[in-house]
Amino acid sequence: MAEEPRWKPDEDEEEELDETFYKAVKDAVIFVIEVSSSMLTAHPADSKKVDNISPTSAALKCAYSLMQQRIISNPGDMMGVLLYGTERTKFQGEEQSHGNLAYPHCYLLIDLDIPAAEDVNVLKAIAHDEEASKELLKPSEEPVAMANVLFCANQIFTTKAPNFSSRRLFIITDNDDPHKHDKAMKTSAAVRAKDLYDLGVTIELFPISRPDHDFDRGKFYEDIIYDASPSDPEAPAPISGVALPSSTKDGISLLTSLLSSINSRAIAKRALFANLPLEIGPGFSISVRGYIIFKRQEPKRSCYVSLEGEKAQIATGVTTQLADDTARSVEKVEIKKAYKFGGEQIFFTPEEVDDLRHFGDPGIRIIGFKPMSMLPVWANLRPSTFIYPSEDDYVGSTRVFAALQKKLLDDQIVGIAWYVARKNAAPQIAAIIPGAEKLDDLGAQVIPPGLWIAPLPFADDIRQNPETTLIRAPETLIDLMREVIQQLQLPKAVYDPSRYPNPALQWHYRILQALALEEDIPEKPDDKTVPKYRQIDKRAGPYAVDWGIELEAQHSAWEKENGRAGSSSISAKRSAAGQADDLPVRGTKKAKTTDNAVMDDASMRKLYEKDGIKKLTVAELKPWLISKGIEWMGRKADLVERVEAYLERY
Repeated sequence: MAEEPRWKPDEDEEEELDETFYKAVKDAVIFVIEVSSSMLTAHPADSKKVDNISPTSAALKCAYSLMQQRIISNPGDMMGVLLYGTERTKFQGEEQSHGNLAYPHCYLLIDLDIPAAEDVNVLKAIAHDEEASKELLKPSEEPVAMANVLFCANQIFTTKAPNFSSRRLFIITDNDDPHKHDKAMKTSAAVRAKDLYDLGVTIELFPISRPDHDFDRGKFYEDIIYDASPSDPEAPAPISGVALPSSTKDGISLLTSLLSSINSRAIAKRALFANLPLEIGPGFSISVRGYIIFKRQEPKRSCYVSLEGEKAQIATGVTTQLADDTARSVEKVEIKKAYKFGGEQIFFTPEEVDDLRHFGDPGIRIIGFKPMSMLPVWANLRPSTFIYPSEDDYVGSTRVFAALQKKLLDDQIVGIAWYVARKNAAPQIAAIIPGAEKLDDLGAQVIPPGLWIAPLPFADDIRQNPETTLIRAPETLIDLMREVIQQLQLPKAVYDPSRYPNPALQWHYRILQALALEEDIPEKPDDKTVPKYRQIDKRAGPYAVDWGIELEAQHSAWEKENGRAGSSSISAKRSAAGQADDLPVRGTKKAKTTDNAVMDDASMRKLYEKDGIKKLTVAELKPWLISKGIEWMGRKADLVERVEAYLERY
């Protein structure tokens, strides 16, 4: 179960960002799927291995696949499914009669909400059970006004997800001109689409070409679908690009791959800071926003629940501080901040602590430029922060930012900056690295052009390399290993993280999903990181064998020249060490000290909280310091101080 959060004084923390400046970092998606005779027709597949399913059924299955993952991995996101062109009409939970149709022939199958197990089961029944879907998926004889469909989606977003930063509408259709002979209906639909974009909703079209007709986006949807604005501060990098018209089977494959991409990027981008001044020179500043583009994902922490009521409720933990001598409850105002110096506790008032932590107002100040070649690879301490211009505080920031990014990129130079992310944050020296725009194979933008802030190490962060004696391999071994590596190159010599989902994370979610939906527990995880041993052996096996044979020959030659004397001396030392078994207790005690187990972090932290670190012996302190990569030489008082400093920091 999750650990209860440890209490910390307010003055210990950096000032949190004012959340009122942000929309909720959540995602809301509505699938708008057309139900027509052509969309319900299953076209023959090119391969016998591919099922002959209709475009509507395939779209519903894709929506089901996305929903069953969102219910576990992103519990705060919303999703809905709207069918249009159906004979029946339903909106906001009530099926409407023919006399009172607000949105005729629009059937809200799943209302926009946080997916529940019941919603997943309903969508599963429609997507996989033909008998259950036959009554619902009946196309209407009357045409459907796209203006009504878009206005219906507008109403859903406005009532259900008014403050979501990411709101997307996925339109799946094979009709490229729904209002062929009605110009007024086209104009009305364009107005409704503009209303959605003004609301912050992104419309994405997934066109499907029929065997006898290629989808033409220019007939109707060019006036409906707008390119996502690159200056949108809440979503600097679009999740998907424009779907190209393709055949029925290929179009569904494209839709499936898009949904797979959405699954891998399901975590919404979170703004690290907003409207931070970027000072290029004295009196010359622009405004930027910072985003965490890359963040390690882990299984969501479990929580305590109470089962006493009719429905399980999350239990909130409360921490109370007790005096060590009297065990009485200590109020927050009674506690002061203290730092240990020379074995004594030095107390500080809250104002003094604030002064200690204040290094100036938040901002980025460029202090110089260096060639990009001078930036070493090992200087990358933490994930970089992506920054993008904002016009909120300084008009013209976008133009200046673009000029700075282009100049740095063209000249292959980086900026060196003084960087304070937020109030009370520790200052950092950072490199401002230009980033070029990155596109996928279809020409869709994956990462927009911008700048990256990479924190650089201070002198205190750099440690001395261990003293090692390296033996350089002969050129023949190097040449043979070069052939092995050349045979094991990745496709296009590029690592694509989207091809390798975290197997432990996916397995965790898959088990939770099966338990929540009362499905069968899968037998084993789908691990795409497992090497393809047969292909590796086929491509590089003979080269690896040749390298092994050459290694044996080179090792034998080296042993004849250098290894025999060393081996005999080592054997003599081992023999002498074996005779030491007859020594008295002193030798045994030394062996016990050397093999002492490393104390776990939880036990060490408990001792730290009770001021019991100084009771440990040097033999207990050294292994723990070594495991953390901390200097372990010195007197016991020095070791105790290093342990306490580490625990206080982390």
